[in-house]
Amino acid sequence: MKKVLTILIFMPWVLVCFLTAGCNSLRFAPSQSQKQNAWLHNRTAIVAAETAGSESVSEKLQALTQLSELQSRAFTSYFGLPKEFPPSDTAEDILAQSNFQLARTALHESADRPDGWQLADNVFELAIGLSALLGGVYGTRAVRFLKTARTKQNALQEIITGNELFKRQNAGPTALAFKQAHKNQSPQTRQIVAKMKA
Repeated sequence: MKKVLTILIFMPWVLVCFLTAGCNSLRFAPSQSQKQNAWLHNRTAIVAAETAGSESVSEKLQALTQLSELQSRAFTSYFGLPKEFPPSDTAEDILAQSNFQLARTALHESADRPDGWQLADNVFELAIGLSALLGGVYGTRAVRFLKTARTKQNALQEIITGNELFKRQNAGPTALAFKQAHKNQSPQTRQIVAKMKA
């Protein structure tokens, strides 16, 4: 029981470290359009290699398309197979406008990252659920502590969001006065706020 309590006590600190480190290394699971795009990329590379082999192109171009086809298999393996496969039997099928749109959609989705605030809230929910499952005095204390920490995290989010909105809406002398009022913040506070805004 002491090990569980120790884990629950240190979990918020791990969460704070995680939040200050940022979410750049986290990604969402591949979407269906990303899976379709990866599969279509492999089909495109296969058709390009076949076309290069059947037409009189240089050996260098043939080797490049063959290597591209081999490399593209890794993308499909990594992303997984889609539920629906886009038409791609011929070069004309592959060059359809819908496939260009699919590629743009997959590119846009690949840049998405989880929102740090939502991720933190989910971690708190998980920790609260685990603590409640444990029950007993320690579980009840851990739940109370985690709920307080989550409330403080939500309050900090609201403050930062409100401050950013205020700065955008009030340029000039008001913004300078706002910055002046915050100049006495500790370097640690500034660093945490800067990382949470990013």
